[in-house]
Amino acid sequence: MDRRAFLQWQMKGLVALAAGSSLLSLPGRALGTQITDIGVATGLPGPATRAAVGLLGGMGRFVKAGQKVVIKPNMSFGRGPESATNTHPEVVRELVILCLEAGASRIRVLDHSLHDPELALDRSGIRAACDGVAPGICRHLMNPSFYQEADIAGGVQMRANAFMRDALGADVIIAAPVAKSHGGAGVSLSLKGQMGLILDRGSMHSRYDLASSIVDLNMRIKPDLAVIDASRVLTSGGPGGPGKVITPGEIIASADPVAADALAVASYEWSGQNVQPRQVPHIRLAHERGLGRMDIENLVTARVAA
Repeated sequence: MDRRAFLQWQMKGLVALAAGSSLLSLPGRALGTQITDIGVATGLPGPATRAAVGLLGGMGRFVKAGQKVVIKPNMSFGRGPESATNTHPEVVRELVILCLEAGASRIRVLDHSLHDPELALDRSGIRAACDGVAPGICRHLMNPSFYQEADIAGGVQMRANAFMRDALGADVIIAAPVAKSHGGAGVSLSLKGQMGLILDRGSMHSRYDLASSIVDLNMRIKPDLAVIDASRVLTSGGPGGPGKVITPGEIIASADPVAADALAVASYEWSGQNVQPRQVPHIRLAHERGLGRMDIENLVTARVAA
């Protein structure tokens, strides 16, 4: 048994010990912080979010006292949680709570809406969920004054864009997408979801190759933490639906957004087909350009029931 196989075996044993008990009492959580590449928790969206981040060592690994945090969910469509077009409101709410517990000085929950902004905030349920914890932090930023032009160092095709000022000034960016299909990109997950933090998304579809520009975008605002809402998955008809919705009841978390996206791709069917991460162009390119790893078979994935 090589070292990685041993660590995988050891983590499985730790997770098994946690069955029937609180994640907070999981033996060896410090060890889990060191060796867990991807955490997957099954259960209700809120508790599963806390559990998945806990498998990585907790939010304190990512957010320190006094830091400014931007959480980027999908909240762009004027539809309810059952449609799986927006992130589940309880996932976003739990992330806000975790950031507050970690001592964040400022939290913004941001997106650039494709539907009417007020309708999207209301029907998604995310504004109400956030306002119950920290009123006023959930916003759609549509006015160009909220954006700042910035270069993308290392960009291959897209070498500049106008980014949300809050995103450029954040100490920590958390991607919190719902898992869904996408007609142009194949899937919309952590990497693709960052398009909601820029002003000009149209050029990524028309002027540039979409896959390459998604990777370019993440060269500037790569998430520090990816938390994928797979409580419901829109496996076809995305990003706006309607389409086929399945309900795995899972939350996938990783410090590596490429790995998180790769596991989500490999875990569910997409438009009736089984797809490998390398078959999704922007995930393959992100791996090749060093933004993260899609070779999930060589990574340590820990699972727990919340």
